[in-house]
Amino acid sequence: MRIKFKNKYLIGISVGFAIVLADIIFFLKTKWFISLIILALTAAWAQFWIDFFNETKRQKEIELKFLEFIRSLVGTVKSGIPVPNAILHVADEDYGELSPYVKKLANQIEWGVPIHQALINFSDDTANSVIKRSVSIVIEADKSGGDISDILESVSMSVFNIKRLKEERKSSTHSQIVQGYIVFFIFIAIMLVMQVWLGPQLKSIGGSDVNFGDTGFLPGFGGNAANEKPVDLDRVFFSLVVVQGFFTGIMIGKFSEGNIKQGLLHALILITSATLIITLVKGGI
Repeated sequence: MRIKFKNKYLIGISVGFAIVLADIIFFLKTKWFISLIILALTAAWAQFWIDFFNETKRQKEIELKFLEFIRSLVGTVKSGIPVPNAILHVADEDYGELSPYVKKLANQIEWGVPIHQALINFSDDTANSVIKRSVSIVIEADKSGGDISDILESVSMSVFNIKRLKEERKSSTHSQIVQGYIVFFIFIAIMLVMQVWLGPQLKSIGGSDVNFGDTGFLPGFGGNAANEKPVDLDRVFFSLVVVQGFFTGIMIGKFSEGNIKQGLLHALILITSATLIITLVKGGI
């Protein structure tokens, strides 16, 4: 999957920069400062991730239409038509997002480009891993002298099975994905309760404004407060939330799509949401 930098991304970056500038001028010493910084970063990369989602959706449709294209090609080849002519014959059908690539493939064959090279160009243009793998199998099997119709039929079954397995995995992990998000936001709520309500209560009971020490004791409750160095619990809790969000996102992406990139996207969403919630509730990190 390839996503190139586009000029429209400059709009989001400019909006983010404007928010940061306004934040520094008007909200520098207010509780909204960090929240607006996060909002600015979100605005800056939002268009990129929207395109990432759209490209992922488009690639899924391309895989689905590629299956239709292969099946049409198999039926035509089995009727006794050579593969190049069969491609020209089926190229006029509607394959949705795949249609421009199929038409380009047919045009290259008409212009005399060797069938193997035309198929390689076709797979490179789609930038789809399933199509690249399928085309590579077809070319290698054809070079070894196999029956092209049987090869195409096998590839068709392979693509169908891959799609079916992906859908089954996604449906079977849907509940785990929802649970992962719910557990993460419950974790944030617990951290906020400890920081906003429980922490001050424990400090008042301990009769000191010192945070938990390195050994985990409160001053006056069994710890050696004179030798302990105060710990900034706010930063500790925030670090816990970031670590939890990162690994939860990686787990969700890997389970649902089998892809680390998707996991990083989920991790970014979770960490951004958590940071925004924490800064809005507490007025800072």
